[in-house]
Amino acid sequence: MPNLSNKLDWFTESVIRKMTRISNDYGAINLSQGFPDWEPPKAITEALKEAASHGPHQYEITWGSNEFREKLAKKQEKYMGIEINPNENIVVTCGSTEAMMVAMMSVCDRGDKVIVFSPFYENYGADAILCGAEPIYIPLIPPKFNFDKEVLKKAFEEKPKALILCNPSNPVGKVFTRDELLYISDLAKKYDTFVITDEVYEHIVYKPYKHTYIASLPGMKERTISCSSLSKTYSITGWRLGYIIADKKIVDNCKKVHDFLTVGAAAPLQKAACAGLSLGEDYYEELIEIYGRKKQLFLNGLEEAKLKYFEPQGAYYVLVDISEFGEKSDYKFCQWLAKEVGVAAVPGSSFFKEDVNNYIRFHFAKKDETLIEAIKRLKKIKAL
Repeated sequence: MPNLSNKLDWFTESVIRKMTRISNDYGAINLSQGFPDWEPPKAITEALKEAASHGPHQYEITWGSNEFREKLAKKQEKYMGIEINPNENIVVTCGSTEAMMVAMMSVCDRGDKVIVFSPFYENYGADAILCGAEPIYIPLIPPKFNFDKEVLKKAFEEKPKALILCNPSNPVGKVFTRDELLYISDLAKKYDTFVITDEVYEHIVYKPYKHTYIASLPGMKERTISCSSLSKTYSITGWRLGYIIADKKIVDNCKKVHDFLTVGAAAPLQKAACAGLSLGEDYYEELIEIYGRKKQLFLNGLEEAKLKYFEPQGAYYVLVDISEFGEKSDYKFCQWLAKEVGVAAVPGSSFFKEDVNNYIRFHFAKKDETLIEAIKRLKKIKAL
């Protein structure tokens, strides 16, 4: 038999999804893979019933239905503060995971370099490798997870093709400041580098922090590929509806890559999701109020359990320091946690390029009763 692709030797299967399977095996509370355990907005589920009965049931336009793109453009213009042409600046994808892959494949050639902040969502390194690109990892420094400007500048001096920016960040919930984004954008313009953003948590930012879209900064609209999805904002992670917003020249390439990767996102789900894109400002205000309350509930629980953590500025993840337990393998610790304590987390090492084994990641996108039970179990860790 011929050899399989050697690109796959450079990364593993998703550790996050693996921890969900381990959680299921032990009947643990799944605080590993970040999805809610409540229903989407009623307007969306009612629209889904209508779409199930009356369609559309066949292929939509490859890069997204007209209605979906028009409603998305109207919503994102408001929040991003840039002009968006629904016919020229949008590609609808099968989740933000495909959006990131399409963006990478549209701008990167074999041998190109790509800057990735570490810790990072596990897909980014794999995306770069699958494109034949070489990741340059820049550490985010605890406890605020800021970057060293000189280190980043030296990385740009290697003439990278792109920088990947997750904002708000997964796994640490960092919200990049406007000054940080201006520094990044100045380097991107100086060294002629694309910025590929992952902004799926754009509506989950806690006061006093504020989300700034780097595409809205001077001279950045033309070189930013903004990737996001409806998954987290509307609690529909299983629908796999994502999108790219970028300059027409970039989008024309993205359309070609997307067409041959997946053809198109599900037509009836696009139709139903339009109801979510039409929701008013009160929905997003309520969303952050809900997550702000859940964040405080869970952080209070971690304090009661006497666990050390880094408070997130956005998103719905918490990185917890397990150094005091003396376990050298965070993966073994997470297996033990799921089996003996009944709560599933993600080993922090899956997010870091650095040799880090003393962090685990929880998420708090769960009903209050689910979080309260998880906290009750976590309080037993030190005794066990």
